[in-house]
Amino acid sequence: VQLQASGGGVVQAGDSLKLSCTGSRRTFATYTITWFRQAPGKEREFVGGISRGGSSTHYADDVKGRFAVSRDNAKNTMYLQMSSLKPEDTAVYYCAATPRDPRLATATSQYGYWGQGTLVTVSS
Repeated sequence: VQLQASGGGVVQAGDSLKLSCTGSRRTFATYTITWFRQAPGKEREFVGGISRGGSSTHYADDVKGRFAVSRDNAKNTMYLQMSSLKPEDTAVYYCAATPRDPRLATATSQYGYWGQGTLVTVSS
């Protein structure tokens, strides 16, 4: 499955932003879709993921309560709603696909399909 991330931009601290990840094939609905992010000079890190049918979600501790993932399989699209953004949320955000359960798939090595990334910049 090919993935395309979009929705990044420049916002101020405290603002909200919604990212989208669109898949190219009908098999989109058979994958867990997850967001990772990579800040300059840092490793790519897990942000949050959602299971194939949308019934299970999993988040990194530092985004719990601020970020929410959802998906619309009819549109082959998954979303990351980000609220109360902080400067430390500044990063390139990538979506990725895996057949694994999102609670068990937080490592980049578990993902075989990646989108191209979208930059989120949060100014203070």
